[in-house]
Amino acid sequence: MAGPAGTLVLSRADVEAVLGLDECFAAVEDAFRQHGSGFARPPGVLGVPAHGGGFHVKAGILNGYFAVKVNGNFSGNGERGLPRIRGVVVLSDAENGAPLALMDSGSLTTLRTAAATAVAAKYLARQDSRVVSIIGCGAQGEAQVRALLRLFSLQVVFFFDEEEERANSLARRVGFGAGFSAERATNLRDATLASDIVVTCTPSKKPLLFPGFLKPGAFLAAVGADSEDKQ
Repeated sequence: MAGPAGTLVLSRADVEAVLGLDECFAAVEDAFRQHGSGFARPPGVLGVPAHGGGFHVKAGILNGYFAVKVNGNFSGNGERGLPRIRGVVVLSDAENGAPLALMDSGSLTTLRTAAATAVAAKYLARQDSRVVSIIGCGAQGEAQVRALLRLFSLQVVFFFDEEEERANSLARRVGFGAGFSAERATNLRDATLASDIVVTCTPSKKPLLFPGFLKPGAFLAAVGADSEDKQ
């Protein structure tokens, strides 16, 4: 669909039809490499609290393009039958400012976040990692497992969520025919101590992990802690 002045408008379904996890992984790894080499400016981040949730704005410029993502994160949306995270990404030409595309940010956020964990784990986690704990069992939790499976031969994945049925549901969905054991963690400390990789994908504002919850050499991806009020 074309928007004003020829701007491309892409729905969530449109984005999912053209962007896969492998392509996202390659793009994220390249962006990190350019940032670490000093070829990319640091991204801009802005958080704005709102009743029942908040908005965050993330902007960056790379390879001749400027992109800004505006996402609303409202944890109570699940009770309304709505996605917890909703928003858009605007892509512009960094040379002349022309808007090129307006995209639903839902699947982009999910894939890009999972890809960032996988890229970090590629370089920082032990290559023989076999056990993973996922803390927070929404859409991001599922994406994290699928991203890590690209790199590691997982044997056990523990799922923990304060809503037990969400953990059970994700374990059943991800583990069906997957070739590894997927189970709800009844004791978080026991699960994380047994894990080589631990991923926290929750907007919790209270800490869930404490000293003594991780074994030496474990890799921790604090995915949900993307603002200073989150723990």
